[in-house]
Amino acid sequence: MKEPRIKSVMTPFPYSVELQAPIGEAPRIMLEHHVHHLAVTEHFELRGRVSDRDVKLLLSQELGAPKPAELTVADAYVDECYAVELETPLRAALDNMAQHHIDATIVTSRGRLAGIFTAMDACRAFRDHLENQFQTNDPPEVA
Repeated sequence: MKEPRIKSVMTPFPYSVELQAPIGEAPRIMLEHHVHHLAVTEHFELRGRVSDRDVKLLLSQELGAPKPAELTVADAYVDECYAVELETPLRAALDNMAQHHIDATIVTSRGRLAGIFTAMDACRAFRDHLENQFQTNDPPEVA
């Protein structure tokens, strides 16, 4: 059996937000599409990633945040985010994510945004793996 590649379990065509968009645009997109991470682009070029946690930290009143109207996505995003190519072995991506406590990985094709792989994608892939390994007609147990 051939080792799976990240492209087989990623979420293709991820949502994105422009680098210079007002900071409020990121959580609006995340809420609308029920996601926690967005790719950040500048003129369609990948620049990084932003999470709902990044935005919340930036806007935290406890940290003395400036007014949201003064902020853009550029103030919250991570520019040196973990990114891999489509053909990256899934095990390598998972290992790096676990070692560095990364909850989302940008997936590229020749340097261009192709997908995103999140902890939720990993859970779905593992569930599918377990279903294939232990095929049963019994409904899953729920506590």
